[in-house]
Amino acid sequence: MKKFNFRKVLDGLTASSPGSGSSSASNSGGAGSGSVHPGGTAGVLREEIQESLTSEYFQICKTVRHGFPYQPTALAFDPVQKILAIGTRTGAIRILGRPGVDCYCQHESGAAVLQLQFLINEGALVSASSDDTLHLWNLRQKRPAILHSLKFNRERITYCHLPFQSKWLYVGTERGNTHIVNIESFILSGYVIMWNKAIELSTKTHPGPVVHLSDSPRDEGKLLIGYENGTVVFWDLKSKRAELRVYYDEAIHSIDWHHEGKQFMCSHSDGSLTLWNLKSPSRPFQTTVPHGKSQREGRKSESCKPILKVEYKTCRNSEPFIIFSGGLSYDKACRRPSLTIMHGKAITVLEMDHPIVEFLTLCETPYPNECQEPYAVAVLLEKDLILVDLTQTNFPIFENPYPMDIHESPVTCTAYFADCPPDLILVLYSIGVKHKKQGYSNKEWPVSGGAWNLGAQTYPEIIITGHADGSIKFWDASAMTLQMLYKLKTSKVFEKQKVGDGKQTCEIVEEDPFAVQMIYWCPESRIFCVSGVSAYVIIYKFSRQEITTEIVSLEVRLQCDVEDIITPEPETSPPFPDLSSQLPSSRSLSGSTNTVSSEGVTKDSIPCLSVKTRPVRMPPGYQADLVIQLVWVDGEPPQQITSLSISSAYGIVAFGNCTGLVVVDFIQKTVLLSMGTIDLYRSSDLYQRQPRSPRKNKQFIADSGLTELNDSPVPLELERCKSPTSGLATRTPEAAPGFYRNEMPAVRQRNQVHHLPVKGSRKLSLPTDLKADLDHVNGHCTSPTSQSCSSGKRLSSADVSKVNRWGPGRPPFRKAQSAACMEISLPVTTEEARENSYNRSRSSSISSIDKDSKEAVTALYFMESFARKNDSTVSPCLFVGTSLGMVLLISLNLPSSDEQRFTEPVMVLPSGTFLSLKGAVLTFSCMDRTGSLMQPPYEVWRDPNNTDENEKTWKRKLVMNYSTSPQETGDHQYTIICSEKQAKVFSLPSQTCLYVHNITETSFILQAEVVGMCNSACLACFCANGHIMIMSLPSLRPMLDANYLPLTDMRIARTFCFTNEGQALYLVSPTEIQRLTYSQEMCDNIQDMLGDLFTPIETPEAQNRGFLKGLFGGSGQTFDREELFGEATAGKASRSLAQHIPGPGSIEGVKGAAGGVMGELTRARIALDERGQRLGELEEKTAGMMTSAEAFSKHAHELMLKYKDKKWYQF
Repeated sequence: MKKFNFRKVLDGLTASSPGSGSSSASNSGGAGSGSVHPGGTAGVLREEIQESLTSEYFQICKTVRHGFPYQPTALAFDPVQKILAIGTRTGAIRILGRPGVDCYCQHESGAAVLQLQFLINEGALVSASSDDTLHLWNLRQKRPAILHSLKFNRERITYCHLPFQSKWLYVGTERGNTHIVNIESFILSGYVIMWNKAIELSTKTHPGPVVHLSDSPRDEGKLLIGYENGTVVFWDLKSKRAELRVYYDEAIHSIDWHHEGKQFMCSHSDGSLTLWNLKSPSRPFQTTVPHGKSQREGRKSESCKPILKVEYKTCRNSEPFIIFSGGLSYDKACRRPSLTIMHGKAITVLEMDHPIVEFLTLCETPYPNECQEPYAVAVLLEKDLILVDLTQTNFPIFENPYPMDIHESPVTCTAYFADCPPDLILVLYSIGVKHKKQGYSNKEWPVSGGAWNLGAQTYPEIIITGHADGSIKFWDASAMTLQMLYKLKTSKVFEKQKVGDGKQTCEIVEEDPFAVQMIYWCPESRIFCVSGVSAYVIIYKFSRQEITTEIVSLEVRLQCDVEDIITPEPETSPPFPDLSSQLPSSRSLSGSTNTVSSEGVTKDSIPCLSVKTRPVRMPPGYQADLVIQLVWVDGEPPQQITSLSISSAYGIVAFGNCTGLVVVDFIQKTVLLSMGTIDLYRSSDLYQRQPRSPRKNKQFIADSGLTELNDSPVPLELERCKSPTSGLATRTPEAAPGFYRNEMPAVRQRNQVHHLPVKGSRKLSLPTDLKADLDHVNGHCTSPTSQSCSSGKRLSSADVSKVNRWGPGRPPFRKAQSAACMEISLPVTTEEARENSYNRSRSSSISSIDKDSKEAVTALYFMESFARKNDSTVSPCLFVGTSLGMVLLISLNLPSSDEQRFTEPVMVLPSGTFLSLKGAVLTFSCMDRTGSLMQPPYEVWRDPNNTDENEKTWKRKLVMNYSTSPQETGDHQYTIICSEKQAKVFSLPSQTCLYVHNITETSFILQAEVVGMCNSACLACFCANGHIMIMSLPSLRPMLDANYLPLTDMRIARTFCFTNEGQALYLVSPTEIQRLTYSQEMCDNIQDMLGDLFTPIETPEAQNRGFLKGLFGGSGQTFDREELFGEATAGKASRSLAQHIPGPGSIEGVKGAAGGVMGELTRARIALDERGQRLGELEEKTAGMMTSAEAFSKHAHELMLKYKDKKWYQF
């Protein structure tokens, strides 16, 4: 266990090179400054923090995938094991069993899956892919692997058929030929049914691809071959000739047998069904067009849409079921895709929400020559999987236990919470179960195969998904499963958009105006906060009681204005205000927010959406407590929200965008702060100087080598004339609505921030370029590696267009936003700045990037911390991170008692503390002096609508989450800040930068989070180049750097999130969530957490065995496929026709992929597994022989007793 001594850090003993990309330490005074900060920090920094995490604790591993398989193409079902397989266009296979049994497999080629065939009750699966390759999957392990592959070189696969309890697979091709493959060896047989031999010699046209293959239920030696052009051939395998042929005018799509083997049914492209009898193949026994209009006798029925598939299933006690997809009339173009069930004379049409990809009828018996007794139909849709109950007359559907509706509305954001309060899952489920849909079948889900147990992972997990329609879903993600608990619809707080006035109010988002953009949840206090794409924030509180109340709403005017003042007179500068006289009451603040322009058409001071004004009934669960909306400003829509945070302990919510920051007291329903980002810097005079004339002030700025970030130098000079606390300046009469006396300086800025070019110098932005001087003036840290942050190049017009193509408020990533915000360069010399300060032109041209450049608020964090450098105790603070890498601390002055908290105003004061990093700030966290992770304080939940007397007198209970005593924690803490380029660890209140780590130089971080793991903490980052990086805390030592997933879709960047206990997730496709772990312990135990796909089940015996068949131990089957298709009789197939490829799960694959001792051990293990499998099969066969022998002995004894005393003439 490595120890880190901070005294050595301060003494400069461990200082590293400035160009190093690894962790390094520096002090706040810059070069030559090694003094220890006052306030007892020196003694604390001499203490040693022991870091328990090492690189052995981390490993990347995918765990489980949830949701509906994206772009499905194929479906298969094992009637004995009762497991279901779904193939997709991307080459994936999902195998489903009972809840908890969910396995994901992927073909390495990524080719689409054409067809799936289970080896029934054998624990294996055959897949045919679009690259004309057959694969054999071993399902007797928790992670299925490919045993064999067979690549066809000269023909394309169109259809496959594997008879029950057979090891020979029939493969039809596009050329019309039929090949036979041995499943055990995956070698092609020399037996081939050529298309020209199957059809009559007199036929001059090619029959087309093979669309159907099946052996006769009555005789396994006969094979039914269906060709696309309407030809059906009944092939005798022994004699190698066609026994009969059937011709029809319309193309064939599918065929199915009657279980007696005397009739079969075909579906055709004209919407007709034909029933054929083997005794009279010249014409169909029956022809029907189920959805065609009835015609006069002798006239052909009206053509309909093609019937893509038909299944013909018989029942013992009722009429057979005829189930098919398609076949609707052409004149009903608007009808949805449907599945038709014909049972006797009744015809039921089930309309589907999505196109039908495939369907299968689930039957009681696996034997094709027995009465099928169907009990359900599995229907695979493009975006859903449903099972229809055939045992009830109204055909209800089964309630799906799988999370197949994640994509019911497109997922826009995600949140992941591990090790949350255990009672939350039960509480959310009890509320959500009351709103479940009704009308499901009362029978259990029929796909019930496999085995699953809880495993060692027992802590509760919750996943939250936000959707485009404004809905939010809470999921129970414990123990590798996913089950929906509760659904919340945020759109219910708004009025429905009318067609006529839709564009009048919702021009910011034409589609999905209620889409959820960000979510913030405090599980302990059950406070839930949502921000939407239409620039709104909703705060929800959880209650078990139903209420009817009006929704409280606030409208905030957030803008950055610049007055057209060029040179104000010196006497117009405001005097120092009296601090005590500038603190308005909360009522005056709330009154300002509710003033909305009544001129609707002016597009000013109106929100994007309309909140319901009438009383609204709110059912138990999450109930809207407050709605905050940004309003239009001077015809410009509000920018979308880029950061969101809420504190239940403080009763404050904060959010920001590329315009500025808003802080709201949701207890008193008042706005505390509405300020442009640039004004957060100006609200406190960083230099703390006396007022001076504008000319002298300009001289001082020029001497510093800084160029002001403004339209003209005067507004900034006005700021310099204010006192250090001039953030509480009185609002001028010209101030726009939404600017409050305790929030904004007198100077306003308009929508863009301009640079003033300096002759012979490079441009500098105020927040960025003040960093170097602030480090010396205020004692802030400049790390050895931070110099590269100030060296940049001017963006060309092409670069500007690339940066701004997403619009000012909706960057593709935070990197694009931060890159477009400001120009960065080295400071100019003092002489040049002094000369240039007098020669500036007021009418200087402004580049396009200067007009659109904005500094967005990208991260917010509430914590008990040190707001200022001289503070000796912690106090409520708000950390604000921007897209330029600046960190600002805002002090929150809260009333001391609970009673005062509901009446007295909350003071929000920018503290003047600034920290800097490279790139946009992503996340914050704090650690105490012992190195333990500190959690933000929270309020213990209580039902806000409870009417009990005890609840009425109940006071707010706050939990501060101190790992040690408040006195010990109060004199020192560490703050971890991570941006898209680097991470830094600061010591507060001294503001010393202890460690800095440049995470990436060539890419940028998409997601970063400080997470708890193994009773310690680490920093987890996901980079745009696909790397997942883990760093220890507080030393920022790299623990893991794995190239996991290159960023190929914006969806991944939007939904990737880390959580505690080494887990993470992201939306891998529009319909699926992929969970992964970076914990070595979980990777080692993953096999115990996954379900078993195969469970030993005895194959049901064939029915309808007569006495004589049982006596002689057979079922009349004398067809020997081995003798007919084996190499001894059929010979070898051409090597150029197909190529055998050993899979990674076979012994040959292991031999080719592994070597040495580990390879030998792997081969031995696989050989042992296969030997155990063969022994198990031998044991089953032995048991079957013993049973047969006992039956034979019993029958023989009965015969002996029956004929023992009879004479010869009695026979």
